[in-house]
Amino acid sequence: MFEEVLAVFKKTPGKSYNYKQVSSALNITEEIQRQQINALLSELVQKELIEESERGKYRAKGTVRRVVTGKVDLTTSGAAYVISDELENDVYLAAKFAKGLLQGDTVKVVLFPDRRSGKHEGEVIEVIKRARNEFVGTIQLSQRFAFLVPAGHKNGVDIYIPLDKLSGAKDGQKAIARITEWPKNAVNPIGEIIDVLGNAGENNTEMNAILSEYGLPYEFPKEVEKMADYIPTEISAGEIAKRRDFRNVTTFTIDPVDAKDFDDALSIQKVKNGNWEIGIHIADVSHYVKEKSVIDVEAFSRATSVYLVDRVVPMLPEILSNNVCSLRPHEDKLCFSAVFEINEEAQVEAQWFGRTIIHSDKRYSYEEAQDVLEGKEDIFQNELLTLNKLAKKLRAERMRKGSIAFEKSEVKFHLDEVGNPTGVYFKHMKDSNQLIEDFMLLANRRVAAFIGDRKGTAESASDKRETENRKLTSELPFVYRIHNKPDEGKLADLGGFIEKFGYKLNLKGDKATVDSLNKLLKDVEGKSEANVISLLTIRTMAKAIYSTKNIGHYGLGFSYYTHFTSPIRRYPDVMVHRLLQHYLEGGKPADAEELELACKHSSDMEKLAADAERSSIKYKQVQFLQNRVGEQFEGMISGVTEWGIFVELNENHCEGMVRIRDIKDDTYYFDEENYCLVGRRHKRTLRLGDPLRIEIKGANLIKKQLDFALVEQLQKKSPEQKQENKPKDKSPVKNKKRDKGANFSEEWGFEV
Repeated sequence: MFEEVLAVFKKTPGKSYNYKQVSSALNITEEIQRQQINALLSELVQKELIEESERGKYRAKGTVRRVVTGKVDLTTSGAAYVISDELENDVYLAAKFAKGLLQGDTVKVVLFPDRRSGKHEGEVIEVIKRARNEFVGTIQLSQRFAFLVPAGHKNGVDIYIPLDKLSGAKDGQKAIARITEWPKNAVNPIGEIIDVLGNAGENNTEMNAILSEYGLPYEFPKEVEKMADYIPTEISAGEIAKRRDFRNVTTFTIDPVDAKDFDDALSIQKVKNGNWEIGIHIADVSHYVKEKSVIDVEAFSRATSVYLVDRVVPMLPEILSNNVCSLRPHEDKLCFSAVFEINEEAQVEAQWFGRTIIHSDKRYSYEEAQDVLEGKEDIFQNELLTLNKLAKKLRAERMRKGSIAFEKSEVKFHLDEVGNPTGVYFKHMKDSNQLIEDFMLLANRRVAAFIGDRKGTAESASDKRETENRKLTSELPFVYRIHNKPDEGKLADLGGFIEKFGYKLNLKGDKATVDSLNKLLKDVEGKSEANVISLLTIRTMAKAIYSTKNIGHYGLGFSYYTHFTSPIRRYPDVMVHRLLQHYLEGGKPADAEELELACKHSSDMEKLAADAERSSIKYKQVQFLQNRVGEQFEGMISGVTEWGIFVELNENHCEGMVRIRDIKDDTYYFDEENYCLVGRRHKRTLRLGDPLRIEIKGANLIKKQLDFALVEQLQKKSPEQKQENKPKDKSPVKNKKRDKGANFSEEWGFEV
């Protein structure tokens, strides 16, 4: 018996067992024998053959258990991973160890080695913090009790709802439940319904359900709305006297046609020496939203506006976002501005930052501004053409210095009056979009360099005279938008993959790498492999985040970069405005630790908002195609996983999966190195980027999934035959932490 018990511990070094678990491992069920095992364990401790790791639990003698802390990421199989900053690779939790865990929980995990793969495996020894206790889902009602079945495959376990806690929710409706109790050893937590969203399938219900699924608010607290109503809309003479007055300078806004929150405007005038004074005027949200106020606390909590398919969920109440702060035409508005004197070669010769008042002369949509740039006569035609000429020179210089030229396009839905999708269209970047982007980039990087570049080497070396602002000399904690270099392993993988198409990457140094990536993207334009290579290139990139620890922005090629230009929809921009004004007034350095926590919160909320946006797009894709089951479409393989292939349809860019078990002509396996499925007998290859014809097999609105069946593999088209497709931002580049082979559609954060 000694040897059998010791063998249990030797089999899994590092893992702890109590006497019941040892008995179970030895198939001992009788209580008297289990008590003998308990006594035997104490004897083994005395003989120093095992040790007591914690009260009543034992492990092999001399085992050094490593304990790490991280966040839970559940999988569809019931297993989980724990993502820890203390480890390079994630920790795998078998399904039996993941019971009772919820997505995002912070846990303490003890590691034990996995002999098969050498990867980290472990067991949770403590749930430090629950990620959330409110969940959205569907009510399942019986005569004696009810359950709320949470939306999303990562929301774990059904919540038991007593009938007297239903708050009027009916069977099949969408609702939000709060967990009130989770008894020890109980499979299901107990909860209560706190909000009934409505009937499943109704657009408003489903969009609010998506927001709730990601823990995002869909309405403002009453006290926040009430406080917003008290904000004065009149601008006093005293306030105007404190500001630089641009009301007599030509000024206009350029925004999407359906925008209501205009948070940036451009002014332009020629100065005596022949240069151009360009003002980049940003809504002065920080003037109206005072730090630590009720509105500010709510804005910080949200951290960002959320853009779903059919709506914007604003960071600020509507009276602020669409009225008081919005730079509407023909109204005096308070701004925080970055003003540059620029010569004909788009070189900055002087700069000024501070609070201003403006009066926008005209509101353009991107389409209206584009018409002017293409020759349509307009009152501000000369100003727009001048700005466009300067923007192109700024862009050329940015590309020369290391920005990566990813082409951007957006897939949008036409919606009817109740929110049902009736069609798909694509928005592409034109000169009017890029004009705005280039001047916003200029303001963002110059503000960041003004605070961060104490030696004046990053942005001011070409300036012919000193900035009008007071020179700042001490190290000042600030909010930066940072973007790390791509992982060398991912770049090497990309290089190996593109060699199959006859391309090469030069990875000898940062500048050579960027130049090589830009050449690659230019060379593949119009070619059959353009989509797949663009997708893979994007996925080699890191995710941009907010931080006080500046490392520069790799993708844009800037040593200093921040977000200054969108305070109506992004809280970090509000923080930047406050910090900049504070430092301009000679204020002391801000609390770096507190600022870093705010940066992390903003980055986390940005990701949640992006996830919710993608979820709303997936829902509309399924809704758009649910009545077309049985129809055939052409598409391309946009993702390859161990479970099957994702296919993006050429006609509408909707995406679904052909499951590996449904491909009947062979038994396929996942070739991770080459991003393909390979048939074991016939060696047929289904590779990332391959054209296919598929049939829509199913459309599941609840799971937001489209299921496809493979009809045939098509021949690749020549550049002359190929219609240009604008791909979405996704591709399966291996994740060094963990490649679960999912649908790779995460944005990489290059937005202005």
